[in-house]
Amino acid sequence: MAKAIVARQHGDCFQARLFWLNAASLLDPDGHIVRVSFEAGPRGFDDIVIEYDAQRAPLDHEGRPIFHEHIQCKWHKNPGSFGYADFIDPDFINAATTSLLENARQAQVTHAPDGIGCRFKLLSNWRIVSGDPLEALVLKSSDAIDLGRLAEGKTERSRMGRVRKLWCDHLGINESELTTLARTLAIAETLESLESLRTRLDERFASAGLVRISPSSTAFLYDDLIEKLHAQGRNEFDRNTFQEMARAEGILDVRANVSLPSPPTFGVRSFMHPIDNLDERCDQILNLVPFFDGRYIHEPSDWKGRVLPELRDFLRGAAHSSDQLRLILDAHVSLAFAAGTILNVKSGKRIEIEQRGHGRAFWSREDLPADGDWPQLQIEEEDCGGDGGGISVALSLTHDVSPAVRAFVVDELPEVSRIIHCKPETGVSQNSVRCGHHAWMIAESLTQHVKALRQSGLRLSPVHIFMAGPNGLAFFLGQHQQVMGQVTVYEWDFEGQRGGGYSPGVRLA
Repeated sequence: MAKAIVARQHGDCFQARLFWLNAASLLDPDGHIVRVSFEAGPRGFDDIVIEYDAQRAPLDHEGRPIFHEHIQCKWHKNPGSFGYADFIDPDFINAATTSLLENARQAQVTHAPDGIGCRFKLLSNWRIVSGDPLEALVLKSSDAIDLGRLAEGKTERSRMGRVRKLWCDHLGINESELTTLARTLAIAETLESLESLRTRLDERFASAGLVRISPSSTAFLYDDLIEKLHAQGRNEFDRNTFQEMARAEGILDVRANVSLPSPPTFGVRSFMHPIDNLDERCDQILNLVPFFDGRYIHEPSDWKGRVLPELRDFLRGAAHSSDQLRLILDAHVSLAFAAGTILNVKSGKRIEIEQRGHGRAFWSREDLPADGDWPQLQIEEEDCGGDGGGISVALSLTHDVSPAVRAFVVDELPEVSRIIHCKPETGVSQNSVRCGHHAWMIAESLTQHVKALRQSGLRLSPVHIFMAGPNGLAFFLGQHQQVMGQVTVYEWDFEGQRGGGYSPGVRLA
């Protein structure tokens, strides 16, 4: 009995901390969340409800706005797994008679009869059974159901036909109605612990202006506060009511009454931008321009001997000054990559990278919700006949580098035995990378491919990277460098100073 009580308490804490994680955004007057509720909304999806600003709502996997997100949290003390058949079993959600799928259908009919505008999400720390059809149905980019995959197979005996039949028969609906329901569903697996959620909350509270709790404290007052608010019937908050509650409960930090300063901005310049002057927009600048003649380095040995050490010292100093940084990189692609290796994923810093496009925007790995319509990375391998174990990566995002990379490898890199060609599935364009989160996903996709090759027993050192794409993506790729091992990033002679072509830039072990 005691173990069951503890498990229930942990589940309540998990739900509470997810509430605070979203509700803290209500203190941001420019935020896109306008209302957060708990224990409210449709049956079975009432743990947390998030309402978004209609003008800035996130988009679903088909590009339609999501105005309301209804989340059902299923936290378990012990590891476990589930598959598509569990969705018709009431025991899966500890219910007596009603299944998860029945709850979802009722919620969809009531709140999104056309399948648009709402999302009903199951968030669980259990994993989908490996090989279960559900594993293939859930889009990892957005947690949504892949409607195209669900429609595969013409007969009831096909893999997806069995899923459709089981779910349709259980609900008493046809396949068209099932598609409408599936459009609103999301299945999210999380490995996040209560402790890691508490760490994330500390960061969120620091930026939002809520009182932070020392990590050395056993008690966490926010877990208890949610119970008291619930007992009082106060379970729905907009920006005004949340701020009033926070002030009355003594959890509103004095900083919430003033404008919070922007994170410090650090610039790295290795060439002069024709219009934008970094001196006017940065708190500190590392000027590497004297090492270069235009975009071409004076002494190739300076990459390792002088440029990289100065970059490392500058960025480490920046990291010591703040837990949240903004970087503006008017710099070569190999320096953007090197910056990522210095401020890698283990640095514990929240980093935003300015990206120029149609205007300026700061990219981060969590700047926008994942969208199933973002172009995924298509990866193909080419055996180029080299006699060594090296590989070359031709990453073509803003323009196609494959022909130039192939020619350079044949002429200059006899140790390279294969080329990995990477392009967006929708084709190369200036709009192929949509935001920081998308760039992070592309970097992860490429890194995991290289890692899989390495685990297959191939000797892949060194890795030669040729890239046409945003510096923000180069930075995120650099954050994964340790997985790839020894890397050389190459620079293209944009201005034709040395006859065009590639030359080696930064080398990193």
